[in-house]
Amino acid sequence: MFLSDLIASCSERLTPTERLLAEAVLADPTLLAFGSVSDLAARIGTSRPSVVRFAAKLGFKGYSDLQTRIREVMSGRLARPSERIRHLEGAVEPARAAVEDAVSKAFASLDEDRLARLAEPIVRARNVWVLSGETSQAGARVLHSGMSMIRSGVHWIEEHASARDLSGAAPGDAAVVFDFARYRRHCVAATRSLAEHGVAIVAITDGPLSPLAALTENWCELQVPGIGPFDSSVPAVVVAEMLVAQVAGQLQDQARDRIDRTEALWESTETFHDSEE
Repeated sequence: MFLSDLIASCSERLTPTERLLAEAVLADPTLLAFGSVSDLAARIGTSRPSVVRFAAKLGFKGYSDLQTRIREVMSGRLARPSERIRHLEGAVEPARAAVEDAVSKAFASLDEDRLARLAEPIVRARNVWVLSGETSQAGARVLHSGMSMIRSGVHWIEEHASARDLSGAAPGDAAVVFDFARYRRHCVAATRSLAEHGVAIVAITDGPLSPLAALTENWCELQVPGIGPFDSSVPAVVVAEMLVAQVAGQLQDQARDRIDRTEALWESTETFHDSEE
């Protein structure tokens, strides 16, 4: 699904040779995962530079970059939670290193310009719709909670009620969607429908082969390491918190006034336990 959506996003720009390459790797993704540039070129009857240009057209720096990503996706599909449990003994230090590396890469990729581009449609949107796959909910929940504190019209979409809730989505709205491999069918379908209806999409996902990346130019790539039997939620939470801070900084007085009104309501309704009682 990832590769087909990625190819579909640039299909109109593919040359006849690149279309042959696309047909071959769609029929057998292992050609990309385990074959060299020469192998794939020979299979199609084309040149090595044509294969490299094909990888670049899909959004990668080169063939090795595309091949690495394909392997990661295939490995992620095979490394099911039940299988990961077999390898948990002595996993603390590798897990710590993996999370630290993922967070470091998240900060490196989210420079001021990237954050500003991700935040722009959220700042100007009439409504903000937040969607998530099952294993990416931690970051999405943090984003929803924080955005609800600093602006109005922020909606959390549950899978069972998405058709009803999203029926009011329209141009001028924005949707922030979190999902990583293995991608939830509902999440991808709902995002595609929103994009078709003119809603600006901000995707927090795991690379250019994600079906979400094919639906918008405004997306953020995260490395999502496996921690124990499941994928880590930490990188997604980091991005969510940075996005909330960026939007708050752009909204300024509007965000501050909303927070003050919320705090006043909490105080008047005695929402929080007073430790001095």
